[in-house]
Amino acid sequence: MTTARTDGGPERVVVLAHEKFPDRAKTATGVLKYADYDIVAVLDRDNPGTSAADHRDDLPDVPIVASMDDAPEADALLIGIAPIGGGFDETWRDDVRTAIERECDVISGLHYFLNDDEEFAALASEQGVELNDVRKPHEDLSVAQGKAAEVDADIVLTVGTDCSVGKMTVSLELVEAARERGIDAGFIPTGQTGIMISGWGNPIDRVISDFTAGAVEEMILEVGDDYDVLFVEGQGSITHPAYSAVTCGILHGAMPDALVLCHVAGREHIHGYDSFDISPISKYVELYESLSEPVHESSVVAGALNTSHLDDDSEARAAVESYADELGAPATDIVRFDADEILDAVVED
Repeated sequence: MTTARTDGGPERVVVLAHEKFPDRAKTATGVLKYADYDIVAVLDRDNPGTSAADHRDDLPDVPIVASMDDAPEADALLIGIAPIGGGFDETWRDDVRTAIERECDVISGLHYFLNDDEEFAALASEQGVELNDVRKPHEDLSVAQGKAAEVDADIVLTVGTDCSVGKMTVSLELVEAARERGIDAGFIPTGQTGIMISGWGNPIDRVISDFTAGAVEEMILEVGDDYDVLFVEGQGSITHPAYSAVTCGILHGAMPDALVLCHVAGREHIHGYDSFDISPISKYVELYESLSEPVHESSVVAGALNTSHLDDDSEARAAVESYADELGAPATDIVRFDADEILDAVVED
Protein backbone atom coordinates (compact mmCIF):
# COMPACT_ATOMS: atom_id res chain seq x y z
CA MET A 1 0.00 0.00 0.00
CA THR A 2 0.93 3.64 -0.45
CA THR A 3 2.56 5.80 2.19
CA ALA A 4 1.43 6.98 5.61
CA ARG A 5 -0.94 4.24 6.71
CA THR A 6 -2.79 4.85 9.97
CA ASP A 7 -5.29 1.96 9.81
CA GLY A 8 -5.03 -0.93 12.23
CA GLY A 9 -3.86 1.65 14.75
CA PRO A 10 -5.35 3.38 17.77
CA GLU A 11 -8.88 2.78 18.97
CA ARG A 12 -9.22 5.51 21.60
CA VAL A 13 -8.06 8.89 20.36
CA VAL A 14 -7.77 12.40 21.82
CA VAL A 15 -7.84 15.22 19.25
CA LEU A 16 -5.89 18.44 19.83
CA ALA A 17 -7.67 21.56 18.55
CA HIS A 18 -6.65 24.39 20.87
CA GLU A 19 -8.19 27.81 20.15
CA LYS A 20 -9.27 26.78 16.64
CA PHE A 21 -12.28 24.55 17.24
CA PRO A 22 -14.38 24.06 15.23
CA ASP A 23 -14.09 26.52 12.33
CA ARG A 24 -10.31 26.63 12.01
CA ALA A 25 -9.60 23.01 12.91
CA LYS A 26 -10.72 21.18 9.79
CA THR A 27 -8.50 18.19 10.54
CA ALA A 28 -10.17 17.81 13.92
CA THR A 29 -13.69 18.18 12.55
CA GLY A 30 -12.96 15.91 9.59
CA VAL A 31 -11.65 13.15 11.83
CA LEU A 32 -14.53 13.59 14.28
CA LYS A 33 -17.07 13.27 11.50
CA TYR A 34 -15.59 10.63 9.22
CA ALA A 35 -12.78 8.61 10.84
CA ASP A 36 -13.38 5.19 12.30
CA TYR A 37 -11.79 6.05 15.65
CA ASP A 38 -13.29 6.08 19.11
CA ILE A 39 -12.60 9.74 19.87
CA VAL A 40 -12.77 10.17 23.63
CA ALA A 41 -11.95 13.89 23.98
CA VAL A 42 -11.07 17.09 22.16
CA LEU A 43 -8.43 19.40 23.62
CA ASP A 44 -9.43 23.06 23.40
CA ARG A 45 -8.39 25.38 26.18
CA ASP A 46 -11.01 27.92 25.02
CA ASN A 47 -14.04 25.62 25.43
CA PRO A 48 -13.54 23.13 28.29
CA GLY A 49 -16.70 21.66 29.74
CA THR A 50 -18.56 21.72 26.44
CA SER A 51 -19.04 19.07 23.78
CA ALA A 52 -18.09 18.99 20.09
CA ALA A 53 -21.81 18.69 19.34
CA ASP A 54 -22.43 21.99 21.15
CA HIS A 55 -20.37 23.76 18.50
CA ARG A 56 -21.56 21.90 15.38
CA ASP A 57 -24.65 19.75 15.27
CA ASP A 58 -23.13 17.36 12.71
CA LEU A 59 -20.36 16.37 15.13
CA PRO A 60 -20.57 13.63 17.79
CA ASP A 61 -21.11 14.28 21.48
CA VAL A 62 -17.42 14.18 22.42
CA PRO A 63 -16.32 16.06 25.56
CA ILE A 64 -13.94 19.02 25.27
CA VAL A 65 -11.27 19.34 27.94
CA ALA A 66 -8.56 21.92 28.57
CA SER A 67 -5.47 19.72 28.37
CA MET A 68 -4.13 16.21 28.00
CA ASP A 69 -3.97 16.05 31.80
CA ASP A 70 -7.77 16.19 31.82
CA ALA A 71 -8.31 13.65 29.03
CA PRO A 72 -9.48 10.08 29.67
CA GLU A 73 -7.38 7.03 28.94
CA ALA A 74 -6.41 6.87 25.27
CA ASP A 75 -4.17 5.11 22.77
CA ALA A 76 -3.19 8.18 20.74
CA LEU A 77 -3.16 11.94 20.53
CA LEU A 78 -4.02 13.32 17.09
CA ILE A 79 -3.03 16.89 16.24
CA GLY A 80 -6.21 18.22 14.66
CA ILE A 81 -4.92 21.59 13.45
CA ALA A 82 -3.06 22.24 10.20
CA PRO A 83 -2.16 25.95 10.18
CA ILE A 84 -0.89 27.77 7.09
CA GLY A 85 2.68 26.57 6.65
CA GLY A 86 2.09 23.50 8.82
CA GLY A 87 4.20 24.66 11.75
CA PHE A 88 4.18 23.40 15.33
CA ASP A 89 2.74 25.71 17.98
CA GLU A 90 4.92 25.57 21.09
CA THR A 91 1.84 25.96 23.28
CA TRP A 92 1.00 22.36 22.28
CA ARG A 93 4.28 20.95 23.61
CA ASP A 94 3.03 20.15 27.12
CA ASP A 95 0.08 18.18 25.76
CA VAL A 96 2.22 16.21 23.31
CA ARG A 97 4.77 15.51 26.04
CA THR A 98 2.04 14.37 28.43
CA ALA A 99 0.53 12.10 25.77
CA ILE A 100 3.87 10.40 25.14
CA GLU A 101 4.48 10.03 28.88
CA ARG A 102 1.08 8.33 29.09
CA GLU A 103 2.29 5.90 26.40
CA CYS A 104 0.07 7.34 23.68
CA ASP A 105 1.14 7.36 20.05
CA VAL A 106 1.00 10.79 18.41
CA ILE A 107 -0.46 11.31 14.94
CA SER A 108 0.46 14.56 13.21
CA GLY A 109 -0.33 16.09 9.84
CA LEU A 110 2.07 19.01 10.20
CA HIS A 111 4.96 19.93 7.93
CA TYR A 112 6.92 20.00 11.21
CA PHE A 113 7.85 16.36 11.73
CA LEU A 114 7.62 15.19 15.33
CA ASN A 115 10.24 12.55 14.64
CA ASP A 116 12.72 15.36 13.99
CA ASP A 117 11.99 16.98 17.35
CA GLU A 118 14.78 15.83 19.67
CA GLU A 119 12.67 15.94 22.84
CA PHE A 120 9.70 14.09 21.38
CA ALA A 121 11.81 11.51 19.55
CA ALA A 122 13.83 10.67 22.66
CA LEU A 123 10.75 10.49 24.87
CA ALA A 124 8.85 8.36 22.36
CA SER A 125 11.77 5.93 22.15
CA GLU A 126 11.91 5.76 25.95
CA GLN A 127 8.17 5.10 26.24
CA GLY A 128 8.00 2.73 23.27
CA VAL A 129 5.38 4.74 21.36
CA GLU A 130 5.10 5.82 17.72
CA LEU A 131 5.26 9.33 16.30
CA ASN A 132 3.29 9.09 13.06
CA ASP A 133 4.09 12.01 10.72
CA VAL A 134 1.45 11.36 8.07
CA ARG A 135 2.64 14.26 5.94
CA LYS A 136 5.96 12.56 5.26
CA PRO A 137 5.85 10.97 1.78
CA HIS A 138 7.48 7.66 1.01
CA GLU A 139 10.82 7.68 -0.77
CA ASP A 140 9.97 5.83 -3.99
CA LEU A 141 7.80 8.45 -5.69
CA SER A 142 8.51 9.30 -9.32
CA VAL A 143 7.17 11.42 -12.16
CA ALA A 144 3.78 10.64 -13.68
CA GLN A 145 3.51 8.37 -16.69
CA GLY A 146 0.18 9.81 -17.89
CA LYS A 147 -1.64 6.54 -17.25
CA ALA A 148 -4.36 7.38 -14.70
CA ALA A 149 -7.04 7.45 -17.40
CA GLU A 150 -6.30 3.82 -18.25
CA VAL A 151 -7.89 2.40 -15.07
CA ASP A 152 -11.37 0.89 -15.15
CA ALA A 153 -12.89 3.38 -12.71
CA ASP A 154 -14.35 6.72 -13.71
CA ILE A 155 -12.38 9.47 -11.97
CA VAL A 156 -14.07 12.45 -10.32
CA LEU A 157 -11.94 15.26 -8.89
CA THR A 158 -13.15 17.92 -6.48
CA VAL A 159 -11.62 21.31 -7.31
CA GLY A 160 -12.08 24.64 -5.60
CA THR A 161 -12.22 28.39 -5.79
CA ASP A 162 -9.99 28.51 -2.70
CA CYS A 163 -8.54 26.43 0.13
CA SER A 164 -10.86 25.29 2.92
CA VAL A 165 -14.02 25.24 0.83
CA GLY A 166 -14.91 21.59 1.53
CA LYS A 167 -13.23 19.51 -1.18
CA MET A 168 -12.43 16.61 1.15
CA THR A 169 -15.89 16.70 2.71
CA VAL A 170 -17.57 16.71 -0.70
CA SER A 171 -15.41 13.80 -1.86
CA LEU A 172 -16.22 11.71 1.20
CA GLU A 173 -19.94 12.54 1.08
CA LEU A 174 -20.03 11.53 -2.60
CA VAL A 175 -18.32 8.24 -1.80
CA GLU A 176 -20.95 7.49 0.85
CA ALA A 177 -23.85 8.57 -1.38
CA ALA A 178 -22.56 6.51 -4.30
CA ARG A 179 -22.22 3.42 -2.11
CA GLU A 180 -25.77 3.90 -0.87
CA ARG A 181 -26.85 3.71 -4.52
CA GLY A 182 -24.97 0.48 -4.97
CA ILE A 183 -22.06 2.07 -6.83
CA ASP A 184 -18.67 0.65 -5.91
CA ALA A 185 -16.91 3.92 -5.02
CA GLY A 186 -13.44 4.60 -3.66
CA PHE A 187 -11.66 7.60 -2.14
CA ILE A 188 -8.22 8.91 -3.12
CA PRO A 189 -6.81 10.91 -0.17
CA THR A 190 -4.30 13.64 -1.01
CA GLY A 191 -4.09 15.59 2.26
CA GLN A 192 -3.25 14.87 5.88
CA THR A 193 -6.86 14.76 7.07
CA GLY A 194 -7.98 12.41 4.32
CA ILE A 195 -5.01 10.17 5.09
CA MET A 196 -5.89 10.10 8.80
CA ILE A 197 -9.49 9.22 7.97
CA SER A 198 -8.85 6.56 5.35
CA GLY A 199 -5.62 5.08 6.68
CA TRP A 200 -3.56 5.50 3.52
CA GLY A 201 -2.59 8.09 0.93
CA ASN A 202 0.09 10.41 -0.38
CA PRO A 203 0.42 13.87 1.23
CA ILE A 204 0.59 15.78 -2.04
CA ASP A 205 1.53 19.17 -0.61
CA ARG A 206 4.71 17.65 0.84
CA VAL A 207 5.81 15.89 -2.34
CA ILE A 208 8.70 17.19 -4.49
CA SER A 209 7.08 19.24 -7.24
CA ASP A 210 8.29 16.98 -10.09
CA PHE A 211 6.61 14.01 -8.37
CA THR A 212 3.25 15.62 -7.49
CA ALA A 213 1.31 14.27 -10.46
CA GLY A 214 3.07 10.93 -10.09
CA ALA A 215 2.04 10.63 -6.44
CA VAL A 216 -1.61 11.02 -7.43
CA GLU A 217 -1.27 8.68 -10.38
CA GLU A 218 0.38 6.06 -8.15
CA MET A 219 -2.70 5.90 -5.91
CA ILE A 220 -5.12 5.73 -8.84
CA LEU A 221 -3.18 2.95 -10.54
CA GLU A 222 -3.02 1.08 -7.24
CA VAL A 223 -6.80 0.88 -6.71
CA GLY A 224 -8.39 2.12 -9.93
CA ASP A 225 -9.34 -1.30 -11.25
CA ASP A 226 -11.05 -2.21 -7.97
CA TYR A 227 -13.85 0.38 -8.16
CA ASP A 228 -16.50 1.73 -10.54
CA VAL A 229 -15.73 5.32 -9.62
CA LEU A 230 -12.94 7.06 -7.69
CA PHE A 231 -13.46 10.37 -5.94
CA VAL A 232 -10.14 12.22 -5.72
CA GLU A 233 -9.70 14.76 -2.93
CA GLY A 234 -8.59 18.07 -4.44
CA GLN A 235 -6.32 20.60 -2.80
CA GLY A 236 -6.00 24.39 -3.00
CA SER A 237 -7.17 26.33 -6.02
CA ILE A 238 -5.82 26.99 -9.48
CA THR A 239 -5.74 30.72 -8.70
CA HIS A 240 -4.27 30.46 -5.21
CA PRO A 241 -1.12 32.59 -4.88
CA ALA A 242 0.61 29.93 -2.75
CA TYR A 243 -0.93 26.54 -3.56
CA SER A 244 -1.80 26.56 -7.26
CA ALA A 245 1.08 24.21 -8.08
CA VAL A 246 -0.43 21.47 -5.90
CA THR A 247 -3.82 21.96 -7.58
CA CYS A 248 -2.36 21.66 -11.06
CA GLY A 249 -0.33 18.58 -10.12
CA ILE A 250 -3.41 16.78 -8.84
CA LEU A 251 -5.44 17.79 -11.89
CA HIS A 252 -2.91 16.40 -14.35
CA GLY A 253 -1.95 13.37 -12.28
CA ALA A 254 -5.56 12.29 -11.73
CA MET A 255 -6.63 12.78 -15.38
CA PRO A 256 -10.26 13.11 -14.17
CA ASP A 257 -13.34 12.40 -16.27
CA ALA A 258 -15.41 14.94 -14.33
CA LEU A 259 -14.83 17.90 -12.01
CA VAL A 260 -16.95 19.15 -9.10
CA LEU A 261 -16.28 22.81 -8.29
CA CYS A 262 -16.44 23.63 -4.57
CA HIS A 263 -17.03 27.13 -3.19
CA VAL A 264 -18.07 28.89 0.03
CA ALA A 265 -21.17 31.04 -0.32
CA GLY A 266 -20.31 34.72 -0.19
CA ARG A 267 -16.53 34.31 0.04
CA GLU A 268 -14.93 37.19 -1.84
CA HIS A 269 -11.22 36.89 -1.01
CA ILE A 270 -8.67 34.08 -0.85
CA HIS A 271 -8.55 32.77 2.71
CA GLY A 272 -5.46 34.15 4.42
CA TYR A 273 -4.59 36.28 1.37
CA ASP A 274 -7.21 38.99 1.54
CA SER A 275 -5.60 41.18 -1.13
CA PHE A 276 -6.45 38.47 -3.70
CA ASP A 277 -10.06 38.35 -4.85
CA ILE A 278 -12.05 35.23 -5.67
CA SER A 279 -12.51 35.24 -9.45
CA PRO A 280 -15.94 34.96 -11.07
CA ILE A 281 -17.24 31.38 -10.98
CA SER A 282 -17.28 31.19 -14.77
CA LYS A 283 -13.56 31.95 -14.76
CA TYR A 284 -12.84 28.92 -12.60
CA VAL A 285 -14.83 26.70 -14.94
CA GLU A 286 -12.85 28.03 -17.88
CA LEU A 287 -9.49 27.67 -16.12
CA TYR A 288 -9.99 24.13 -14.85
CA GLU A 289 -11.40 22.83 -18.11
CA SER A 290 -8.80 24.51 -20.32
CA LEU A 291 -5.92 23.40 -18.10
CA SER A 292 -7.20 19.84 -17.99
CA GLU A 293 -7.86 19.48 -21.72
CA PRO A 294 -4.32 19.04 -23.09
CA VAL A 295 -3.69 16.12 -20.72
CA HIS A 296 -7.16 14.59 -20.44
CA GLU A 297 -10.36 16.35 -21.40
CA SER A 298 -12.65 17.00 -18.45
CA SER A 299 -15.51 19.31 -17.58
CA VAL A 300 -17.11 20.84 -14.50
CA VAL A 301 -20.32 18.82 -14.27
CA ALA A 302 -21.59 20.08 -10.90
CA GLY A 303 -20.92 22.43 -8.02
CA ALA A 304 -20.80 22.01 -4.25
CA LEU A 305 -21.58 25.11 -2.21
CA ASN A 306 -20.67 25.39 1.46
CA THR A 307 -23.48 27.33 3.18
CA SER A 308 -22.62 26.33 6.76
CA HIS A 309 -22.39 29.96 7.89
CA LEU A 310 -25.95 30.71 6.70
CA ASP A 311 -28.51 30.12 9.44
CA ASP A 312 -31.65 29.86 7.35
CA ASP A 313 -32.30 26.96 4.96
CA SER A 314 -34.24 29.15 2.56
CA GLU A 315 -31.30 31.57 2.40
CA ALA A 316 -28.99 28.61 1.77
CA ARG A 317 -31.21 27.28 -1.03
CA ALA A 318 -31.26 30.71 -2.67
CA ALA A 319 -27.46 30.80 -2.50
CA VAL A 320 -27.29 27.34 -4.08
CA GLU A 321 -29.62 28.39 -6.90
CA SER A 322 -27.53 31.48 -7.57
CA TYR A 323 -24.36 29.39 -7.60
CA ALA A 324 -25.87 26.88 -10.04
CA ASP A 325 -26.81 29.75 -12.36
CA GLU A 326 -23.26 31.15 -12.24
CA LEU A 327 -21.82 27.69 -12.75
CA GLY A 328 -24.15 26.65 -15.54
CA ALA A 329 -24.45 23.22 -13.91
CA PRO A 330 -26.35 21.49 -11.07
CA ALA A 331 -25.30 22.50 -7.56
CA THR A 332 -26.18 21.81 -3.94
CA ASP A 333 -24.84 21.99 -0.41
CA ILE A 334 -24.00 18.31 -0.06
CA VAL A 335 -23.92 18.39 3.75
CA ARG A 336 -26.92 20.61 4.43
CA PHE A 337 -29.19 19.03 1.84
CA ASP A 338 -28.11 15.87 0.00
CA ALA A 339 -25.77 14.61 -2.70
CA ASP A 340 -28.36 13.68 -5.33
CA GLU A 341 -27.87 16.52 -7.80
CA ILE A 342 -24.10 16.21 -7.82
CA LEU A 343 -24.13 12.43 -7.94
CA ASP A 344 -26.68 12.44 -10.76
CA ALA A 345 -24.42 14.73 -12.78
CA VAL A 346 -21.36 12.59 -12.08
CA VAL A 347 -23.10 9.33 -12.97
CA GLU A 348 -24.65 10.79 -16.13
CA ASP A 349 -21.27 12.14 -17.18
